[in-house]
Amino acid sequence: MRSAETMLAITACALLVFIAVHLTIAQMRFLNIIPRSRWLSAAGGISVAYVFVHLLPELATWQEVLADISMLQVGFLRHHTYLVALIGLTFFYGLERLMKSQRDELQTQGHSAAVFWIHIGSFAIYNILIGYLLLHREESGLLSLLWYSLAMTPHFVVTDFGLFHDYRELYVRTGRWILMAAVALGWLIGVFTEVSQATLAVLTAFLAGGVILNVLKEELPEERQSRFTAFLLGAAGYTIVLLLT
Repeated sequence: MRSAETMLAITACALLVFIAVHLTIAQMRFLNIIPRSRWLSAAGGISVAYVFVHLLPELATWQEVLADISMLQVGFLRHHTYLVALIGLTFFYGLERLMKSQRDELQTQGHSAAVFWIHIGSFAIYNILIGYLLLHREESGLLSLLWYSLAMTPHFVVTDFGLFHDYRELYVRTGRWILMAAVALGWLIGVFTEVSQATLAVLTAFLAGGVILNVLKEELPEERQSRFTAFLLGAAGYTIVLLLT
Protein backbone atom coordinates (compact mmCIF):
# COMPACT_ATOMS: atom_id res chain seq x y z
CA MET A 1 0.00 0.00 0.00
CA ARG A 2 2.80 2.33 0.91
CA SER A 3 4.52 1.56 -2.39
CA ALA A 4 1.34 2.36 -4.35
CA GLU A 5 0.98 5.66 -2.52
CA THR A 6 4.60 6.50 -3.24
CA MET A 7 4.20 5.81 -6.96
CA LEU A 8 1.04 7.90 -7.03
CA ALA A 9 2.92 10.79 -5.44
CA ILE A 10 5.73 10.44 -7.98
CA THR A 11 3.29 10.50 -10.89
CA ALA A 12 1.73 13.62 -9.35
CA CYS A 13 5.18 15.25 -9.39
CA ALA A 14 5.60 14.31 -13.05
CA LEU A 15 2.17 15.79 -13.74
CA LEU A 16 3.24 19.07 -12.14
CA VAL A 17 6.28 19.16 -14.43
CA PHE A 18 4.01 18.71 -17.46
CA ILE A 19 1.75 21.50 -16.21
CA ALA A 20 4.77 23.76 -15.65
CA VAL A 21 5.78 23.34 -19.31
CA HIS A 22 2.33 24.44 -20.50
CA LEU A 23 2.35 27.35 -18.09
CA THR A 24 5.80 28.73 -18.94
CA ILE A 25 6.40 27.95 -22.61
CA ALA A 26 5.47 31.49 -23.66
CA GLN A 27 8.17 32.85 -21.36
CA MET A 28 10.90 30.67 -22.91
CA ARG A 29 12.05 33.44 -25.24
CA PHE A 30 15.30 31.66 -26.04
CA LEU A 31 13.26 29.11 -28.05
CA ASN A 32 11.73 31.74 -30.33
CA ILE A 33 14.57 32.08 -32.83
CA ILE A 34 15.37 31.29 -36.47
CA PRO A 35 17.25 29.05 -37.19
CA ARG A 36 15.31 26.76 -34.86
CA SER A 37 16.52 26.55 -31.28
CA ARG A 38 18.92 23.66 -30.67
CA TRP A 39 16.93 22.89 -27.53
CA LEU A 40 13.74 22.31 -29.51
CA SER A 41 15.47 20.07 -32.03
CA ALA A 42 17.16 18.08 -29.25
CA ALA A 43 13.83 17.76 -27.43
CA GLY A 44 12.26 16.39 -30.59
CA GLY A 45 15.08 13.86 -30.94
CA ILE A 46 14.53 12.64 -27.37
CA SER A 47 10.79 12.14 -27.94
CA VAL A 48 11.28 10.23 -31.18
CA ALA A 49 13.99 8.06 -29.62
CA TYR A 50 11.61 7.10 -26.82
CA VAL A 51 8.97 6.02 -29.31
CA PHE A 52 11.28 3.91 -31.47
CA VAL A 53 13.41 2.39 -28.71
CA HIS A 54 10.81 1.99 -25.94
CA LEU A 55 7.21 2.34 -27.13
CA LEU A 56 7.38 0.47 -30.43
CA PRO A 57 8.99 -2.64 -28.86
CA GLU A 58 6.13 -2.57 -26.34
CA LEU A 59 3.69 -2.80 -29.23
CA ALA A 60 4.99 -6.29 -30.02
CA THR A 61 3.92 -7.33 -26.52
CA TRP A 62 0.59 -5.60 -26.90
CA GLN A 63 0.01 -7.36 -30.22
CA GLU A 64 0.13 -10.69 -28.41
CA VAL A 65 -2.37 -9.34 -25.87
CA LEU A 66 -4.81 -8.23 -28.57
CA ALA A 67 -4.48 -11.50 -30.46
CA ASP A 68 -5.65 -13.41 -27.38
CA ILE A 69 -8.79 -11.34 -26.80
CA SER A 70 -11.69 -12.98 -28.57
CA MET A 71 -14.10 -10.15 -27.82
CA LEU A 72 -12.17 -7.92 -30.20
CA GLN A 73 -14.04 -8.57 -33.41
CA VAL A 74 -12.06 -6.32 -35.74
CA GLY A 75 -9.43 -8.62 -37.18
CA PHE A 76 -6.87 -6.01 -38.18
CA LEU A 77 -6.70 -4.76 -34.58
CA ARG A 78 -6.10 -8.28 -33.30
CA HIS A 79 -3.06 -8.71 -35.49
CA HIS A 80 -1.66 -5.24 -36.19
CA THR A 81 -1.16 -2.87 -33.26
CA TYR A 82 1.26 -1.03 -35.50
CA LEU A 83 -1.73 -0.11 -37.65
CA VAL A 84 -3.14 1.77 -34.67
CA ALA A 85 0.14 3.71 -34.46
CA LEU A 86 -0.26 4.52 -38.15
CA ILE A 87 -3.81 5.70 -37.45
CA GLY A 88 -2.48 8.01 -34.74
CA LEU A 89 0.15 9.41 -37.09
CA THR A 90 -2.37 9.82 -39.90
CA PHE A 91 -4.92 11.48 -37.62
CA PHE A 92 -2.52 14.21 -36.54
CA TYR A 93 -1.16 14.63 -40.07
CA GLY A 94 -4.68 15.09 -41.40
CA LEU A 95 -5.48 17.52 -38.60
CA GLU A 96 -2.37 19.56 -39.34
CA ARG A 97 -3.15 19.70 -43.06
CA LEU A 98 -6.72 20.78 -42.28
CA MET A 99 -5.53 23.51 -39.95
CA LYS A 100 -3.02 24.88 -42.45
CA SER A 101 -5.47 24.82 -45.35
CA GLN A 102 -8.20 26.57 -43.37
CA ARG A 103 -6.14 29.00 -41.31
CA ASP A 104 -5.51 31.67 -43.97
CA GLU A 105 -9.09 31.65 -45.22
CA LEU A 106 -10.60 31.85 -41.75
CA GLN A 107 -8.21 34.58 -40.65
CA THR A 108 -9.23 36.77 -43.59
CA GLN A 109 -12.82 36.26 -42.54
CA GLY A 110 -12.10 37.09 -38.92
CA HIS A 111 -12.78 33.55 -37.69
CA SER A 112 -9.27 32.33 -36.81
CA ALA A 113 -10.62 31.30 -33.39
CA ALA A 114 -12.48 28.42 -35.07
CA VAL A 115 -9.20 26.86 -36.19
CA PHE A 116 -7.74 27.45 -32.75
CA TRP A 117 -10.56 25.62 -30.98
CA ILE A 118 -10.32 22.60 -33.26
CA HIS A 119 -6.55 22.47 -32.83
CA ILE A 120 -6.60 22.91 -29.06
CA GLY A 121 -9.47 20.45 -28.70
CA SER A 122 -7.53 17.72 -30.46
CA PHE A 123 -4.44 18.37 -28.36
CA ALA A 124 -6.56 18.35 -25.22
CA ILE A 125 -7.58 14.78 -26.04
CA TYR A 126 -3.92 14.02 -26.73
CA ASN A 127 -3.00 15.45 -23.32
CA ILE A 128 -5.66 13.40 -21.57
CA LEU A 129 -4.08 10.29 -23.07
CA ILE A 130 -0.58 11.30 -21.97
CA GLY A 131 -1.82 12.09 -18.46
CA TYR A 132 -3.61 8.75 -18.21
CA LEU A 133 -0.52 6.81 -19.30
CA LEU A 134 1.43 8.36 -16.44
CA LEU A 135 -0.28 5.74 -14.27
CA HIS A 136 -0.97 2.90 -16.70
CA ARG A 137 1.67 1.61 -19.11
CA GLU A 138 2.74 -1.81 -20.33
CA GLU A 139 5.73 -1.66 -17.98
CA SER A 140 5.07 -0.52 -14.43
CA GLY A 141 7.65 0.66 -11.95
CA LEU A 142 9.73 3.72 -11.22
CA LEU A 143 12.21 3.32 -14.07
CA SER A 144 9.48 3.04 -16.71
CA LEU A 145 7.78 6.12 -15.25
CA LEU A 146 11.08 8.01 -15.30
CA TRP A 147 11.73 7.31 -19.00
CA TYR A 148 8.15 8.16 -19.90
CA SER A 149 8.26 11.46 -18.00
CA LEU A 150 11.68 12.40 -19.36
CA ALA A 151 10.42 11.81 -22.90
CA MET A 152 7.02 13.51 -22.59
CA THR A 153 8.38 16.64 -20.90
CA PRO A 154 10.50 17.72 -23.91
CA HIS A 155 7.70 16.53 -26.19
CA PHE A 156 5.37 19.00 -24.51
CA VAL A 157 8.00 21.69 -25.03
CA VAL A 158 7.99 20.95 -28.77
CA THR A 159 4.21 20.74 -29.23
CA ASP A 160 3.37 23.68 -26.97
CA PHE A 161 5.92 25.91 -28.62
CA GLY A 162 4.37 25.03 -31.98
CA LEU A 163 0.92 25.98 -30.69
CA PHE A 164 2.25 29.19 -29.13
CA HIS A 165 4.00 30.05 -32.38
CA ASP A 166 0.74 29.60 -34.33
CA TYR A 167 -1.73 31.30 -31.96
CA ARG A 168 0.25 33.54 -29.59
CA GLU A 169 -2.32 35.47 -27.53
CA LEU A 170 -5.05 32.85 -27.90
CA TYR A 171 -2.69 30.19 -26.62
CA VAL A 172 -1.54 32.29 -23.65
CA ARG A 173 -5.02 33.46 -22.70
CA THR A 174 -6.91 30.20 -23.20
CA GLY A 175 -5.04 27.35 -24.85
CA ARG A 176 -2.44 26.61 -22.20
CA TRP A 177 -5.08 26.44 -19.46
CA ILE A 178 -7.10 23.93 -21.44
CA LEU A 179 -4.01 21.79 -22.02
CA MET A 180 -3.06 21.94 -18.34
CA ALA A 181 -6.58 20.92 -17.34
CA ALA A 182 -6.58 18.11 -19.92
CA VAL A 183 -3.35 16.46 -18.77
CA ALA A 184 -4.53 16.74 -15.14
CA LEU A 185 -7.88 15.22 -16.12
CA GLY A 186 -6.11 12.32 -17.79
CA TRP A 187 -4.10 11.71 -14.62
CA LEU A 188 -7.26 11.83 -12.48
CA ILE A 189 -8.99 9.36 -14.77
CA GLY A 190 -5.99 7.10 -14.35
CA VAL A 191 -6.21 7.35 -10.56
CA PHE A 192 -9.82 6.18 -10.45
CA THR A 193 -10.12 4.07 -13.61
CA GLU A 194 -8.17 1.20 -15.11
CA VAL A 195 -9.05 0.14 -18.65
CA SER A 196 -8.62 -3.31 -20.16
CA GLN A 197 -5.29 -4.44 -21.57
CA ALA A 198 -6.73 -4.27 -25.09
CA THR A 199 -7.75 -0.64 -24.65
CA LEU A 200 -4.39 0.22 -23.11
CA ALA A 201 -2.64 -1.39 -26.08
CA VAL A 202 -4.64 0.75 -28.50
CA LEU A 203 -3.98 3.93 -26.50
CA THR A 204 -0.24 3.25 -26.36
CA ALA A 205 -0.06 2.57 -30.09
CA PHE A 206 -2.07 5.70 -30.91
CA LEU A 207 0.25 7.78 -28.71
CA ALA A 208 3.32 6.38 -30.49
CA GLY A 209 2.00 7.47 -33.88
CA GLY A 210 0.97 10.87 -32.54
CA VAL A 211 4.36 11.59 -30.98
CA ILE A 212 6.21 10.74 -34.19
CA LEU A 213 4.05 13.00 -36.34
CA ASN A 214 3.89 15.90 -33.89
CA VAL A 215 7.67 15.99 -33.59
CA LEU A 216 8.41 15.62 -37.29
CA LYS A 217 5.87 18.24 -38.36
CA GLU A 218 7.75 20.75 -36.20
CA GLU A 219 11.19 19.67 -37.40
CA LEU A 220 10.72 19.11 -41.13
CA PRO A 221 9.29 22.39 -42.55
CA GLU A 222 12.11 24.19 -44.36
CA GLU A 223 11.18 27.59 -42.92
CA ARG A 224 11.92 26.33 -39.40
CA GLN A 225 15.60 25.79 -40.33
CA SER A 226 15.80 22.94 -37.85
CA ARG A 227 19.07 21.81 -36.29
CA PHE A 228 19.78 18.29 -37.49
CA THR A 229 22.88 17.92 -35.31
CA ALA A 230 20.93 18.81 -32.17
CA PHE A 231 18.10 16.47 -33.18
CA LEU A 232 20.62 13.68 -33.79
CA LEU A 233 22.38 14.24 -30.47
CA GLY A 234 19.08 14.25 -28.59
CA ALA A 235 17.92 11.05 -30.28
CA ALA A 236 21.27 9.28 -29.96
CA GLY A 237 21.87 10.34 -26.36
CA TYR A 238 18.46 9.23 -25.15
CA THR A 239 18.72 5.99 -27.11
CA ILE A 240 22.00 5.15 -25.41
CA VAL A 241 20.49 5.84 -22.00
CA LEU A 242 17.50 3.61 -22.74
CA LEU A 243 19.66 0.77 -24.06
CA LEU A 244 21.98 0.87 -21.05
CA THR A 245 19.17 0.54 -18.49
